[in-house]
Amino acid sequence: MTDRYAVIGNPIVQSKSPLIHSAFAQVTGQDMDYSKLLGPLGGFAATVDAFRASGGRGMNVTAPFKLDAFAYATDLAPSAQMAGAVNAMKFEGDRVFAENFDGVGLVRDVVHNLGCPLQGRRVLILGAGGATRGALLPLLAEQPAELVIVNRTVAKAQALAALAHQHQSGQVPVTGLAYESVQGHFDVVFNATSSSLTAELPPLAASVFAPGCLAYDLTYGKGLTPFLKLAQQAGVTHLADGVGMLAEQAAEAFAWWRGVRPDTAGVIAQLTVPLN
Repeated sequence: MTDRYAVIGNPIVQSKSPLIHSAFAQVTGQDMDYSKLLGPLGGFAATVDAFRASGGRGMNVTAPFKLDAFAYATDLAPSAQMAGAVNAMKFEGDRVFAENFDGVGLVRDVVHNLGCPLQGRRVLILGAGGATRGALLPLLAEQPAELVIVNRTVAKAQALAALAHQHQSGQVPVTGLAYESVQGHFDVVFNATSSSLTAELPPLAASVFAPGCLAYDLTYGKGLTPFLKLAQQAGVTHLADGVGMLAEQAAEAFAWWRGVRPDTAGVIAQLTVPLN
């Protein structure tokens, strides 16, 4: 009997998850079906209940339901607890196991796919929302020299810095700042804001990009976003968007569900939009 999985969101038509997981199933020889579910606003739990009752084995969760999934789960992994949000669930009887693979997917893309080690590097993250919160522990586990979080509302950046100090196992300095307070050059700069979805530019000085810097926009499929264009104009040649993160977090979920980790290179190549 074919095992059933799905991604739930609203809207959901734009999701690449069925394409990705179908490709993974094909290359790993897994007998599974993966579909999209449009969840009614306010109807997350009922939609997931129905999917489970029909034999569903697991789900990916996208906007706006990551907090609903957090509340729905019976067993939250540390990654989900730290992120305060869930992007993957696994159903076993009455139990709902929940994970958040966004942060580990981001780190794997940067370190393995892009060949950019984070150890000993100065790292800057723009934004203090859920994407940054979910990425904190995986980033800190790589032992950067310093991690700076900037946000328009500085109190949010400072709150995440305090959270990072509370939960990290090492002693990486983490600071929360306003944009205008950022000083010096950074080896890796992540745009974890939603600015690229609306073609806006965060209020960032071009001087933050160090020579040889990696500029990484967590948004994917938008080409040369204003953030990446700023980096390019500052002389940065190593530009990336979030397509690799998308594929790597999907591979983590797939391995969690099926016990085999697929190669991501084919999916990344298929989904990549040129940055020009």
